[in-house]
Amino acid sequence: MYHILTLLLGLIIGLILAGGFYYLQKKRERALKLSAEKEAEEILSRAKEKAEMIILSAEEKSKEILLKAEKEALEKLKEADQEIKRELLKKKEELEREFSHRLKELSVREERIQQKEEHLAKRELEFARKEEHLEKKLSEIEDLKVKLEKEREELEILVKHAKEELEKISGLTEKEARELFMKKIEEEMVEEKAKVIMKIENEIKEESKRKAQEIIAYATAKAAIPFVTEKTVSVVQLPNEEMKGRIIGREGRNIRTFETLTGVDLLIDDTPEVVVLSCHDPYRREIARIALERLVADGRIHPTRIEEVVKQVEEEMEQHVFEIGEKTCFELGIYGVHHELIKLLGKLKFRTSYSQNVLQHSIETAIICSALAAELGLDPKKAKRAALLHDIGKATSYEQEGPHALIGAEIARKYGEDEEIVNAIASHHEDVPITTVLGILLQVSDALSGARPGARRELLEAYLKRIKELEELASSFEGVEKAYAIQAGREVRVIVNSKLVSDEKAYLLAREIAQKIEKELTYPGIIKVTVLRETRAIEYAK
Repeated sequence: MYHILTLLLGLIIGLILAGGFYYLQKKRERALKLSAEKEAEEILSRAKEKAEMIILSAEEKSKEILLKAEKEALEKLKEADQEIKRELLKKKEELEREFSHRLKELSVREERIQQKEEHLAKRELEFARKEEHLEKKLSEIEDLKVKLEKEREELEILVKHAKEELEKISGLTEKEARELFMKKIEEEMVEEKAKVIMKIENEIKEESKRKAQEIIAYATAKAAIPFVTEKTVSVVQLPNEEMKGRIIGREGRNIRTFETLTGVDLLIDDTPEVVVLSCHDPYRREIARIALERLVADGRIHPTRIEEVVKQVEEEMEQHVFEIGEKTCFELGIYGVHHELIKLLGKLKFRTSYSQNVLQHSIETAIICSALAAELGLDPKKAKRAALLHDIGKATSYEQEGPHALIGAEIARKYGEDEEIVNAIASHHEDVPITTVLGILLQVSDALSGARPGARRELLEAYLKRIKELEELASSFEGVEKAYAIQAGREVRVIVNSKLVSDEKAYLLAREIAQKIEKELTYPGIIKVTVLRETRAIEYAK
């Protein structure tokens, strides 16, 4: 029972305490609610105040911005107005200037028109005066015609009487007298014609040289294309098309360096795996060909490498041509030749004349000349030496001006060759007179080597036919006794009768023969026509 009461008492106390706690909790919640409501009201009031303040400041700022925008707009409107005014003034000034310029032009034109009108008025007056003058002249001419007609009739009567008197005195008819007179005039005119031709040719000699050079240059450019194409190019094979780009190089540096160092034009076109070297000098072209082949094989192609290879090939070529010249001298048994002459002999291997190799031609000429000298009891070694060196000038004819015979003679003299050999070299094309028998032998040997059938792409039959036609043409003229073609057809010598052909007629005859050769014959190069007139007085002492 005691425990039950204790439990009930505990329950009652618990309930009382729970009710009190609940009451206190509710009271606390009401107090917190009231304080929260107060704080909320305070926050709302503060927020309202801040909102009102923000609205007021925003209104003020918007007013300021509007005022500022209005000011800027007004300023811009003013600036635009001023700019428009300036543009209008500028346009106005331009229009005024143009208007004034046009006014000036119109005034100038008006002045010119006035001047032309005045000029035309003057011309009209002049024409009127000239018409009057012409009318007077025409009347005078008519009067003169009448007078001349009368005088002509009188002259005809006088001439008729004079002819009758002359026929009676001379015993010749009018036709016979005219023929005799014309024959006499013709004889006199032949000499006068020759003198006039000589005078005219002397006067236009300089002009004709210039014209001849122009004509030769034009003819060379027009007619020598096949020969130049064949003889002035070398072809180098490439392993692939990519190599062309490497040869050209970046911005063309490699090809420019190669052409500058070698003096050869390098042509790169669409032909697959091929480039072309073009140059008139075969020696330089050979250097360029070897250098390019080495660069292609090596694969390293740049300006420094190109310079190294070209220099190396030039040194090797100098040694190579020296070896060729030395071997040639050794095979022919010629010793003591100067070092530079041996090098020039080697260079002749790279020159051709009418498709004949010049070095081979020189060797042939040396053998022929030596044999001829031995048969005549002369020094065969000297003859062989002169013949071997006779075309040495062709090795340097690109660098020096003049006939190759004279160039070769100067080179031979410079390097200590005998004066007899020098004269033989200089005279083998008759650029200077022949003074020794050696010169004649060299001339004959040179002609024999060059005229050998097949040596210069001309058949023997064609050569003999051309020589015969040349001699027959020269012999067809009146007064010619004999005609001989010499120098392998490069010269024709005509011997005339001194009684039938005078000195003036000889000059005229040479010209007429040359003109007929030009018209009727086909021939390479130039043919020299020489007319020889000789008077011989023979008497016998008994």
